[in-house]
Amino acid sequence: MLSQPIVLASHNLGKLQEISAILSPLQIELISQSKLNISEIEETGLSFVENAIIKARHAARYTGLAAIADDSGLEVDSLNGEPGIYSARYAGLGASDQQNLEKLLEMLKETPETQRHARYQCFIVYMHHWQDPTPLICQGTWEGHILAIPQGNGGFGYDPIFYLPNHQCTAAQLSAAEKNRYSHRGKALTALLTALNYKKN
Repeated sequence: MLSQPIVLASHNLGKLQEISAILSPLQIELISQSKLNISEIEETGLSFVENAIIKARHAARYTGLAAIADDSGLEVDSLNGEPGIYSARYAGLGASDQQNLEKLLEMLKETPETQRHARYQCFIVYMHHWQDPTPLICQGTWEGHILAIPQGNGGFGYDPIFYLPNHQCTAAQLSAAEKNRYSHRGKALTALLTALNYKKN
């Protein structure tokens, strides 16, 4: 196990469990920032990587620990990359997953199925301390298409309309283990696992 615990710059318990599971080979003690009474910070960056760095630096600064943060979202080619960094608030601040999904379907209602190519993007940042000038940055991408009608009850966000041609189902129809293996976040975390293991050795 690494000598010090690492803070996850998120209040999302599901994300904590998912990241802990994928990074388990390193025996990292990962603690949610909410457990340490650290508030979330406004995401003022203009890219996924900027927002991930903002979140990781904030968590590291106020805990004195190394920090991991991720920023992720959906890019739709026919919408010039929307919703992008605004994926979690596409329908407005405080919008639910369902409201965001419905807005995306409304934006695409005139777009034929052949022009609905999209991808999930995820950037994971590991910061050794809050002034770290060279944080580890890992990226994962997951290609797919946007359906007109949701399918599946698993996952969250846009998963019910994110169709995966290679699996012939949506992300919401995959098991949790399959999603961890194939998803954008799974890929980014696997890259981080490799990077941290290299650093450790």
